[in-house]
Amino acid sequence: MSSDDTARKAVDKVVLAYSGGLDTSIILRWLEETYGCEVVTFTADLGQGEELEPARSKAEAMGVTEIYIEDLREEFVRDYVYPMFRANALYEGEYLLGTSIARPLIAKRLVEIADETGADAISHGATGKGNDQVRFELGAYALQPDIKIIAPWREWDLGSRQSLLDYAEEHDIPVEMKRGTKSPYSMDANLLHVSYEGGPLEDPWTEPTSEMWRWTVSPEVAPDEATYLDLTYQGGDVVALDGTPMTPAQVLAELNRVGGANGIGRIDIVENRFVGMKSRGAYETPGGTILLKAHRAMESITLDRGMAHLKDELMPRYAELVYDGFWFSPEREMLQVAIDHSQSRVNGRVRVRLYKGNVEVVGRESDDTLFDEAIATFEEDEGAYDQADAEGFIKLNALRLRTVARRAARGEG
Repeated sequence: MSSDDTARKAVDKVVLAYSGGLDTSIILRWLEETYGCEVVTFTADLGQGEELEPARSKAEAMGVTEIYIEDLREEFVRDYVYPMFRANALYEGEYLLGTSIARPLIAKRLVEIADETGADAISHGATGKGNDQVRFELGAYALQPDIKIIAPWREWDLGSRQSLLDYAEEHDIPVEMKRGTKSPYSMDANLLHVSYEGGPLEDPWTEPTSEMWRWTVSPEVAPDEATYLDLTYQGGDVVALDGTPMTPAQVLAELNRVGGANGIGRIDIVENRFVGMKSRGAYETPGGTILLKAHRAMESITLDRGMAHLKDELMPRYAELVYDGFWFSPEREMLQVAIDHSQSRVNGRVRVRLYKGNVEVVGRESDDTLFDEAIATFEEDEGAYDQADAEGFIKLNALRLRTVARRAARGEG
């Protein structure tokens, strides 16, 4: 018996991240046949906007007896999205990390369900060329270092769409033949964003079609009148919109609705995947785009300059950790402590103007403001700032520059 066969015989039960689609349905049957194991399915509602009960009926039809379908929207935004936005995280200056930030929560629940059900392993449907396999598995290992992880796409020989369909037919796995034109894109959605990859987008010169976008209208057809929105902050998090208290998930859902109606949040980028290749993707993140702009505005009057600049220096590293799957790493948690400490005075209100794809900050106020009109005014400041002091400040900062210039003038530099 080979070592692979021995390892497979040691697996009696597996928790599978299950969507109910063709790929994960095939994985379900493949796990049963290849490992001779029982499969527990886990389907997470992260706000993807799809009815999840069909996943239950599909799992039941395939003989699954332990089925987990969970609404994780509040936990997702409260414990993952909001902490990330306190950091103003952007990967490579553009990507708001909508897919990346969802993976640690899924990994966490896979491990927890494995513990609850006495499962020997967890499994996912991420391919061997993408980032998600890394994110799921790094998250799982960080929480349960001895967990066994089965990644079918790295084991089986079903390398094409046709081979998957053939497998489905051979094993009586129902394949839904939906009417109409199937989307040519690979899509992933949650309460933070919708991502689009593959198909025509694999050519970085090809412009996405207008029909591709799901959440946002084109800026050209957005309303001709601007929409104003007030965001109330407490400890760096939005707790109310236009004065109405809301939960984190409610805030994000409403910002998605209003932002999408105004054409906010579309980007088209080529990013560097952690596994080494470049990938072109398009993203809709209307609520996240508003959150980022408004949060920076709130910080602009409540954070000290040194603290704000240090946060900006740390942000690219924080964003890279999230993108690469190191959410549960000691370094991300260390950075989070510092970031959260910085947010204790990020309280107040920001007013934004949404208009044809743009988010403009038009007002900000806070009881914890550091903006002092008496100092900032161009009018008489009653002694708050002595302009004559600036001469010494400038000369001290110019000392090294003048020294270098004098050396150059002597021909020594």
